Amino acid sequence: MALIDSVLNLVNKTPKDENAPKPPVGSRSEREAKIKDKAGMVINVFALLLAVNAYFGGTYSSTILGNTIKAGSEWSFYQAKSIKKTAAEYAMHDAEVRGDKVYAEQLKKKIDRYENEPHDGMKDIRARAEKLEADRDAAKLRSPWMSYASTAYQLAIVLLSASILAVSMPLFWGSFGVCGIGIVLMSQGLWLWF
Repeated sequence: MALIDSVLNLVNKTPKDENAPKPPVGSRSEREAKIKDKAGMVINVFALLLAVNAYFGGTYSSTILGNTIKAGSEWSFYQAKSIKKTAAEYAMHDAEVRGDKVYAEQLKKKIDRYENEPHDGMKDIRARAEKLEADRDAAKLRSPWMSYASTAYQLAIVLLSASILAVSMPLFWGSFGVCGIGIVLMSQGLWLWF
């Protein structure tokens, strides 16, 4: 029941007791209360930014890993087709030398199919593998920026927490500066604007 009352008091801001003794103006406890009032919501905002950043950073990491594996599979398939095509080219050359034009023509069609077959031809396989690699490389460019931003957000939260403990407004406002750096780094990771 006490937990529910505490949560309700957080949601429904109840006015402070008017008759409670007030600390002297400018005292440590008054400054501490002022910082705590401000810092609670700010920590939540910084943590939200950190969570959003972690989501995008995780997405980029997954893209890097997944596309590396998928591109490797596509290149393996491409290599298998290439080996078959090369073997067919040697066989076609041998059939032409022997004068077996019918078999040489069959092999020529097979070679063309290895290269141009829809979806499973070497051209399509190569295009898919190169697209996967391009997406992976783009994610590789973005990922470090997200890591840097994550570090900045964590440092901002630490500075904000330290400002409460030290009752220091310079630390409080410094945390905003560090968070601002995190926002710039995260925006670089998202849009690569510089």
